[in-house]
Amino acid sequence: METLIEFRDASILNGENQVVYNFNMTVAKGDFVYIVGKVGTGKTSIIRTMIAENRLGSGRGIVCGYDLSTIRSRDIPYLRRKTGVVFQDFQLLMDRSVEDNLAFVLRSTGWRDNIEILARINQVLNLVGMSDKSHKMPHQLSGGEQQRIAIARALLNEPELILADEPTGNLDGETATGIMELLRQLNEKRGTAVIMVTHNRSLCESFPGRVFHCINESCEEIPAAE
Repeated sequence: METLIEFRDASILNGENQVVYNFNMTVAKGDFVYIVGKVGTGKTSIIRTMIAENRLGSGRGIVCGYDLSTIRSRDIPYLRRKTGVVFQDFQLLMDRSVEDNLAFVLRSTGWRDNIEILARINQVLNLVGMSDKSHKMPHQLSGGEQQRIAIARALLNEPELILADEPTGNLDGETATGIMELLRQLNEKRGTAVIMVTHNRSLCESFPGRVFHCINESCEEIPAAE
């Protein structure tokens, strides 16, 4: 399997403070990975490091072919095109429709042809079951629907990897299950690797995957049960 992420003896920073020591992780295409732990243990800092929002302190860090220790500022947008990020609070632009939210992202990443833009928007909305919501404003959608739109946004440039930071944190149990089923479907049917930060360990039991546990300034993989 193609390796998408490799960290070796990496120092993960939050600002200038080291929050995770000697971090090791390898993620291949098609993997589904959880990062779990209490608030403040470095889970989100790891995600931010993967998209070069936080600098790598030391050690080796490769994400989608980019070396995080030497990546140039002008290459960071290209790294982020290969990774789709889904946030807990959706981060949709509230003053424009679903279609305009998605078109904004495509134009920001180099798309110019309006017919191709519209076709791609329709494709991703269909993937997440929101094909009839393109004309809606975000405030007209439920939390679960907004998160599906956020996932559609993450899929626009056909990323090799989805990074989901507490994507079910603001959702009720039934809606959260629907979002997890969608992420699992994208993972299994399209081969998209998923790395998901969560504090909800029950999700790991309902939707099994590899699990990394952040505690006491370390983050290590929990061996799968025999």
